[in-house]
Amino acid sequence: MITEGIKTVLHPVSDLARAKAVYAALLGLPPQTDGTYYAGFDIAGQHIGLVPGGGPQGMTAPVVYWHVADIAERLAALSAAGATVTEPAHDVGGDRLVATVTDPDGNVLGLIQDR
Repeated sequence: MITEGIKTVLHPVSDLARAKAVYAALLGLPPQTDGTYYAGFDIAGQHIGLVPGGGPQGMTAPVVYWHVADIAERLAALSAAGATVTEPAHDVGGDRLVATVTDPDGNVLGLIQDR
């Protein structure tokens, strides 16, 4: 399988505590990952992440992450098709690689590969 679909959406937030309260109320559960740099909710096969200040990648809007079997292959295919790699594949821990590209219109697409 080339892609497992969109399973992760990260939201930049200005106030993590307030955002956690809102998302906990929406989802009906507390975050499963809860730190000062990130809060994550897992529900129904989806992961919703809250990133204070947009994180090191400087997100200004939500970013959807496509789960893929081979991140290097997808990055090469996306580059060949006209996307620009904005965040090369890198390990974020837990045997997970992430990367982002922008399409020709500037939309950010995220990729995740679990090893």
